[in-house]
Amino acid sequence: MLSRVVVVLSAVVAAALAGHRLIPSLGGFTPVLESLLPWIGLAVPVLLLAAALARSTVAAAAALVPGVVWAAMFGSTLLRTPPGGASDLSVGTVNVGVRNDASGEAVRAIAKDLDLLAAQELTPGGPAAKQLNKMFKYHYPVSTVGLWSRYPLSRTEPLDVGLGWPRALRAVAETPKGKVTVYVMHLASARPGHTASRDASLARARALVDADPSKRILLLGDLNTATTDRNLRGLTPPLTDAQSVAGDGFGFTWPAEFPVTRPDHILFKGMEATEAGVAPATGSDHRAAIASFRF
Repeated sequence: MLSRVVVVLSAVVAAALAGHRLIPSLGGFTPVLESLLPWIGLAVPVLLLAAALARSTVAAAAALVPGVVWAAMFGSTLLRTPPGGASDLSVGTVNVGVRNDASGEAVRAIAKDLDLLAAQELTPGGPAAKQLNKMFKYHYPVSTVGLWSRYPLSRTEPLDVGLGWPRALRAVAETPKGKVTVYVMHLASARPGHTASRDASLARARALVDADPSKRILLLGDLNTATTDRNLRGLTPPLTDAQSVAGDGFGFTWPAEFPVTRPDHILFKGMEATEAGVAPATGSDHRAAIASFRF
């Protein structure tokens, strides 16, 4: 009986991994499944242990199948070597946490080596904004999001991504190597059974990117969409996820104490990502995403 259970569960796990994009929404269950998709691989050693207890070679072989599927899907993520080399622009994005009294300390540690920093869940005039104003000559805050830059910012404008109020912005950073159009966004939240607003804001973000003729584009922010969530495909392509091409590992950012998924993103086009990673953010329930680029 145990051997049969292992075989059946192995088939279910393998099918969930390989065919997750074919699973319907199921009342909001699927976004949760896809957000935690890499962790499903933890079922493999459990299945192998059960197969060993059952003393069944058939069960053991079956348990290896989801392991092979997982390795095909995510093995390259763990083995990836960042391109490295010289970079022309270093950027980051962090959800500082609206109730974070230590947000000033958080952004100071994150931003010290960056050229651009995007922040979300800002309190206007709060500790994070005050600290960043000291560190960067140029800045453009809009409501609860903002962009700080070592280079001049032009063509700044607030954006509504379908929330009924501005929680996004667009600006052009005038770097020594050329202009970069930067979007900072904090998209609508997504919860099981309640993803319609998030999906609509993703569609709005895609429309903005599609209509933008800029040679170089950065999209920074808390998109409330995991890297493995099928809905992120609305933005990648046309943009590329910096972590997926230049990061070391999965780059999970939430929750901060033990990250299991990545809702915070650095997406780009018109540049080459040289490095990408994650940095701690004191007091926030998110970690920061950082990346460097070569023009």
